[in-house]
Amino acid sequence: MTDFWKGKNVLVTGADGFIGSWVAQGLIEQGANVFTIVRDLKKVCSLDLLNIKEKLTIIQGDIIDYALVERTINEKEIDTVYHLAAQALVQVANASPISTFKSNIEGTWNILEACRLHKVERVIVASSDKAYGVQKELPYNEDSPLHGLYPYDASKACADILTRSYATSFKLNTVVTRNANTYGPADLNFSRIIPDAIVTLLEDKEFIIRSDGTPERDYIYIKDVVEAYLKIGENMENKHGQAFNFGSGIPTSVKELFATIAKVMGKDTEPKIEGKANNEIDRQFLDIKRVTETFDWKPKYSLEEGLKETVEWYQNNKDKLQR
Repeated sequence: MTDFWKGKNVLVTGADGFIGSWVAQGLIEQGANVFTIVRDLKKVCSLDLLNIKEKLTIIQGDIIDYALVERTINEKEIDTVYHLAAQALVQVANASPISTFKSNIEGTWNILEACRLHKVERVIVASSDKAYGVQKELPYNEDSPLHGLYPYDASKACADILTRSYATSFKLNTVVTRNANTYGPADLNFSRIIPDAIVTLLEDKEFIIRSDGTPERDYIYIKDVVEAYLKIGENMENKHGQAFNFGSGIPTSVKELFATIAKVMGKDTEPKIEGKANNEIDRQFLDIKRVTETFDWKPKYSLEEGLKETVEWYQNNKDKLQR
């Protein structure tokens, strides 16, 4: 822990969501004054589950409202922005691409323009490994082209390019992060396989895999992600417009992931394979050499270690979960 964040005014968009709430918690623990913009205040969100809702300032509104974004950054004297807000559900993006594009693309240019106007010192924007789309060579590295073409993937590729455009064109101090699939406690998005599988097994129900079980992904534990985000924010000199992959670099199939979850939970069960998933890429995993060499960071948790902590949290908080 350092004194870097003490007293700094930090805007974390998406702080009511899974990754954003954990980043907000890490900043609060290090003495930052954290603000967030929330469109819909839910009865229970990740901020409640991490017990930090009263420790940050919530501004009700939408990031596609430029006037609100600009006023917030100006009036709160924001010096750092972690832009993590996004419409992140693949199924929703496929069914409603326009709302996804508005949130993920227009919301991003609103943040960037307000930061440019008010000379925000550092801006970290969450892209995604999905922005890479289908690649001929694996693992993806930061110089791989952005071929994301499905609605969610395309929206993150656009946000990624916009961020690097502001760095190049206006010298805005920005960094792009391209996360692998992130998991951990307090994730209420049950369209994601890990929380869905854990809660389904806790309820002694049959788990359904939407795909054929063979797609491979890169999974990274939330505590490793938070450490990476804070390290990047603390060391952004001369990083203008660079992109960094966060991941484990280890591909894991859906079947293998479920088997590991079942093992950690002591369950002897097989999933039902539905084989109906659409608009999903077959194999994705990341080269993390750049972030490791630049920020002296690498993940500390193996998949099984991270899942053990995650399962324990869901077991202890079953009464707080709403499906």
